[in-house]
Amino acid sequence: MRRRASAAGAMGVPGGLSRRDFLKMSGAGLAGASLLGLAGCGEQSSQGGGEGWKQYSGMTLNFISENTAPTSAIAANLKPFKDLTGIDVKINQLELGALVQKVSLDVSSGDPSIHVIYADPYQVLAPFSAAFADLNDFEGDDSLPSVKKGFGDFIPTQLAAAGRFEDEEALYALPYDCPTMVWMYRKDLFEKYGDKMSQDLGFDPMPSDKITWDQYYEIANWFNKNASEVEYGSGHQSKQYDSLMCDFSNIMWSYGGDYFENGEQVGKIGTEDPGASLLDQDGAVEAATFYQKLVGISHPGSTSWDWTALDEAFRAGNIAMAPNWHEFAAGIEDSNLGGKVGYTRLPGGPTRSASMWGGTGLGINGELNEDEQRAAWLFLVWATSPETQLSGLKSNVGGGTPTRQSVYEQPEVKNATKPPTDLPNMLTYDAVSEAWKPENIGLRPKIEKWNECNTVIFTELSKMLAGDKGPEQAMRAAKEGFDRANGA
Repeated sequence: MRRRASAAGAMGVPGGLSRRDFLKMSGAGLAGASLLGLAGCGEQSSQGGGEGWKQYSGMTLNFISENTAPTSAIAANLKPFKDLTGIDVKINQLELGALVQKVSLDVSSGDPSIHVIYADPYQVLAPFSAAFADLNDFEGDDSLPSVKKGFGDFIPTQLAAAGRFEDEEALYALPYDCPTMVWMYRKDLFEKYGDKMSQDLGFDPMPSDKITWDQYYEIANWFNKNASEVEYGSGHQSKQYDSLMCDFSNIMWSYGGDYFENGEQVGKIGTEDPGASLLDQDGAVEAATFYQKLVGISHPGSTSWDWTALDEAFRAGNIAMAPNWHEFAAGIEDSNLGGKVGYTRLPGGPTRSASMWGGTGLGINGELNEDEQRAAWLFLVWATSPETQLSGLKSNVGGGTPTRQSVYEQPEVKNATKPPTDLPNMLTYDAVSEAWKPENIGLRPKIEKWNECNTVIFTELSKMLAGDKGPEQAMRAAKEGFDRANGA
């Protein structure tokens, strides 16, 4: 197996330093910055072409992951993989910040112990790409099982965003999960008040791809004044945290703003040198002005809510609608609101509709020896296979959404997109399938300094929402912070 011994030079590692020396230097700093029942899949034939599933029987793999639905589903029953390969898997699920720190320390230690890495594209893959194995090497090895249906079965935008960095050929991770922000709304309340709202507002308020953010604001304000069933029309994940960046970015992109020039490419493939930030440009400032106005009429708890707290407020009946991650649908449909909620693509702005994608891939630690990397490949092939993804979708402890196009083509999955359904996340499929189109997907910058930049943007936005800065002042300060971080 060819390891990526030359990758460090290609990725801009200074001459005279080994990749491990480089990782020791960069990893320590990045670690500090980061502190801010399955069924089936037991048959060889179900897991794609090639032999060799048992060649590493008796080995133990260490898999580090964020606390996510797909990993919870896999952890609940690893027996199919053990039966297939004879390999044991130890899973360590952590909060993302702790995961980033552990990966940083492991790949720079000189004695790596993590085999399979939950490779968040922004906080793990971009800063540590030199430490990841190129998966093309394993896929092209006839002595190893190949990815069933090939790399082309993964949703294309997700394959690039989750798996690549700077190089459009090298692939460092396979798409594993795909949380995407959509518009969640109380369908029962829209049905009850729809005619009255239409008369008062002068347009059809039913959530659809025709609704703009300005109209969303008007709808939210109408609920504030007219509906007793909820306290407020809208709620947001506006806590001074990563959630605030996500919530604002949807609106910024829809207004034509972006973090950097050529933002689509920077989000999809990534770059080491994004250049000067565009956060002080008209689109970003106009979006910030609108966002301040929107949060101002939303539930006052919004500025203390992340995505989980927003979901809890929605399920408690405190708000009529909210932008949130689509995978919360499983919990919503299992609550008192089951059957009363609709899901659609986020509203549009002057330029487009944009929905933040928060997906992640699984990668292999390239600092391991050859046999350990090959054994880890077996787990990647199994964990991202159509069969395992379908089982995770069905799991009582999971609820993850597939990243494979072939899974969505299966009759039982197609049927689950309409109620009643035993696969509640599939009720969001019409919304997320629109959001995943290249013209609609929202991709934050995939850059090495994203951890630092993320802190800058949500800190400045929080000051704006608190009234300490105006939109233009906050965006100018954010631009300066981005440029300092990236040496622009």
